[in-house]
Amino acid sequence: MMQPPTAPPPRTVLDRRTVLALAGGLAATGAAGAQPAEPAPLSDGQRFDPGQVVELARALAKKPYAAPAADLPDPFKDLTYEQYIGVRAQPSALLWAGEGRGFVVEPLHRGFVFTTPVALHAVEDGVVRRIAYDRSRFTFGKLKPPDEGRDLGFSGFRLYASFNGAAPSDCAIFQGASFFRALAAGQSYGVTARALTLRPAEAKGEEFPLFRAFWLERPGAGSGQIVIHALVDSESATAALRMTLRPGEATIVDVEATLCPRTNLEHVGIAGMTGAYLFGPTDHRSVDDARPAAHEIDGLQIRNGWGEAIWRPVQNPETLQISAFLDQDPKGFGLIQRARAYADYQDDVQRWEKRPSLWVEPLGSWGPGVPQHGWGTGAVQLIEIPSESEVNENILTYWRPKDPVAKEIAFSYRQFWCWAVPGAPPLAACSGTRVGKGAAGKRRLFLVDFTGEAPFAEGIDPNALQIALHTAPGTITRQRIYPYPERKTVRAVFELDPGNDTSCELRLIVKAGDKPVSETWLYRWTP
Repeated sequence: MMQPPTAPPPRTVLDRRTVLALAGGLAATGAAGAQPAEPAPLSDGQRFDPGQVVELARALAKKPYAAPAADLPDPFKDLTYEQYIGVRAQPSALLWAGEGRGFVVEPLHRGFVFTTPVALHAVEDGVVRRIAYDRSRFTFGKLKPPDEGRDLGFSGFRLYASFNGAAPSDCAIFQGASFFRALAAGQSYGVTARALTLRPAEAKGEEFPLFRAFWLERPGAGSGQIVIHALVDSESATAALRMTLRPGEATIVDVEATLCPRTNLEHVGIAGMTGAYLFGPTDHRSVDDARPAAHEIDGLQIRNGWGEAIWRPVQNPETLQISAFLDQDPKGFGLIQRARAYADYQDDVQRWEKRPSLWVEPLGSWGPGVPQHGWGTGAVQLIEIPSESEVNENILTYWRPKDPVAKEIAFSYRQFWCWAVPGAPPLAACSGTRVGKGAAGKRRLFLVDFTGEAPFAEGIDPNALQIALHTAPGTITRQRIYPYPERKTVRAVFELDPGNDTSCELRLIVKAGDKPVSETWLYRWTP
């Protein structure tokens, strides 16, 4: 496991003239045309210094925000999804194809909802090489190609990687706002990560930062990793990211980020991620669908700074739900897909069981009043948004610092795009949550299963297990525990009487004496 740095990385000092050139180049992209103007020290033929990306973010944050040009011509600005996926790069456009480096990059054309221009650069032998747009390197399906010499630019890129020595296949996509997705071996795309999250679910409206430029370091043959540098720009802030991606049975991405506010950031999200949840065992009764479930993630998992392992099933609520899990230096959190069997979904097209879980482990942070190790005080925030479509990513989680961010701050974390969360504590994990009608009135019946070795370890009498169960508000009217040693599963059964309340916060742990043998199950009941 990579250890957090003990001091901020060294900074490249640029003279005033260079800083102004850097800032001026990107600020001009809002009026200069489809392809963003390139800052001189990071442009074609220049020596690459990763510190200059940070300096560019700093310099840009000192200038007024300039939105990218909305200049995409017809028909590309109004493409349907079917038309857009017909626009693909030719083999000649693929970067490092056939070089045996384990990675191939496909530039992605602008169009459909991906209209923001993004500058792409390769870094080869320490020198920047601009990836130039050329219409002849794309196929356009039934669309008429753009006019000769017209530079429509790129919207991002797709990364192919070699898993276990096989031919390169899908590994990651960086496209749209500041979003990116990655895969482990054998998976299909699902949950989406965010480079920066600003003001989600606020009345003022969410602000969506944009990727403006990438610098991709050419990987060494057999290195098994690629380093990607990115510049993010937004009305309220800029950011510079260095991402080291290593594909495998779990694809690992180490993210080092510097955030430069343009204004006081009252509501900022770090290591944000979104996933789609339409329905599952807790709410299937209200859905007219032949499938038993449809979701790419089914819960939020947390290991807080006090060592508690938490599982919070997510829901598709009737009304917007916002939850905050207060913490100090969290050990990890993420949106997780635990149901991994085809039978859990019976969906031959979506194959939800193959979607990745995304787990984040904080490594360190630096800034005014922030320690060098850990992320300090704040909360893992969870937002659940009502949705009627399985393509809507309606579940969002991120780390929210306790205090507003008014000055530059740097932070680092490790992402695991995985089948199962690494380093799970020796506790029974929640393997199922079901909710239905109770015995009378408004009562609701809960069946919560925990699976693992801990409740059946040597010296523990399964018949003496107990559940610690609390609700606020509401009343627990009955409860019982059923151990099943042959399945290594404990089922907790209870009824909740919410009375006249419209929400109840539930907390449940299985214990052997005073010792927890399960993770902590949290749940928000709403009508």
